[in-house]
Amino acid sequence: MIKELKYLFFILIICFFFFFTLKYYFSDSNKKNSYRSLKETDYKIINFSKNLMLLNSDTDNVAVYVQQNKKKNKKNFNFWKLIDTND
Repeated sequence: MIKELKYLFFILIICFFFFFTLKYYFSDSNKKNSYRSLKETDYKIINFSKNLMLLNSDTDNVAVYVQQNKKKNKKNFNFWKLIDTND
């Protein structure tokens, strides 16, 4: 009998926990606070982005492209052929 009452007590505690958690989550005060925090975060981002200093690009004409050698008599190597031959 005590074991069943203990289980009932545990189930009631868990149900109350979920009930009060959901009640707070869906309450108007929580929604207002969440919207206020989102609005405040957006305001902070806008202010921070206005104060950012832009740097000039110094990477113009830095990369030099090399033309590949177009020799037709280039010897092609195969990995397994290199292992098989003992020359």
